[in-house]
Amino acid sequence: QVQLVESGGGLVQTGDSMSLSCLFSGDTGYISTMGWYRQAPGKERELVASITSGHITNYADSVKGRFTISRDNAKNFLSLQMNSLRPDDTAVYYCHAEYWRWGARNDYWGQGTQVTVAS
Repeated sequence: QVQLVESGGGLVQTGDSMSLSCLFSGDTGYISTMGWYRQAPGKERELVASITSGHITNYADSVKGRFTISRDNAKNFLSLQMNSLRPDDTAVYYCHAEYWRWGARNDYWGQGTQVTVAS
């Protein structure tokens, strides 16, 4: 099993920057891809950015060039640097981990952290 604990988030103004962090613990050796998702009120949860264990990244079109995901496996740390924030970035952001063991996948989620961007 894996535990994910997020930190960061809060209220910022349009154009500001913010960093989210996720510390993961447990059977971390079985984690493959990690990512950040977000869910705005009335909308489905969507992928923001992901990073494989080999540090290959993928971004939603809406955040390309503004957000950067990074991962330090030695420190069990995942981060999301968000620049040039916009009101439509407002959402609850979740840290996510894919866990593979015995050929089976499990998904683990953090508790979520609110990001609010004021116009």
